[in-house]
Amino acid sequence: MRQVRTLLASLLALTLSTGAAHAADLQITVTNMAGAPVRDAVVTAKPSVGGWAVNSRTKFSWNYEMVQHNIIFDPHVLVVPTGAEVTFPNRDKVRHHVYSFSPAKTFEIKLYGREENRKVVFDKAGVVSLGCNIHDGMIAYVFVSDTAYVAKTGADGVAVLRGLPAGAARVAVWQPKIRAPGAQKTLSVTVPAQGLMRQTVAVNVRP
Repeated sequence: MRQVRTLLASLLALTLSTGAAHAADLQITVTNMAGAPVRDAVVTAKPSVGGWAVNSRTKFSWNYEMVQHNIIFDPHVLVVPTGAEVTFPNRDKVRHHVYSFSPAKTFEIKLYGREENRKVVFDKAGVVSLGCNIHDGMIAYVFVSDTAYVAKTGADGVAVLRGLPAGAARVAVWQPKIRAPGAQKTLSVTVPAQGLMRQTVAVNVRP
């Protein structure tokens, strides 16, 4: 019995070490053309050839929540996996009327007030632009991702994709103000077998 346990432990260690040897992290720093960091840029990675097995029940670590407070949507850009249910809590003292005409998700949440909540399922990959029929200045985006390898830049312009399989990959950087078709820039990278790969991407963004 002791020999069996030792053999199983050895096989587990070999499996873990093999998996670790074929995955790496990719750090993308997004800047504008002057070198300043760009926040709220969504970075995704997909294989150049073939496919990576992605569980359709992928769950990201953050809340799938688009809050309304101080007459804004928060966050400005929310990243969710395909099929996610997003909540829309109203924490303002006024009512809101949330809508989208985007091809990835057309919907309407009619007037609802403070401390009320509504839910919408985002079942198609793509970018969904949000607005409020009552407050024209309220604009936000739900980025619905069909890959688990996705991250959003913070104030420092940095996004890290973790555990990428080694090999050739296509990386896309999307941000609503990027001056390019689809508001995105794409590049090809070769992910190493292990370690951390760093790359800086400069994009032309509107003021």
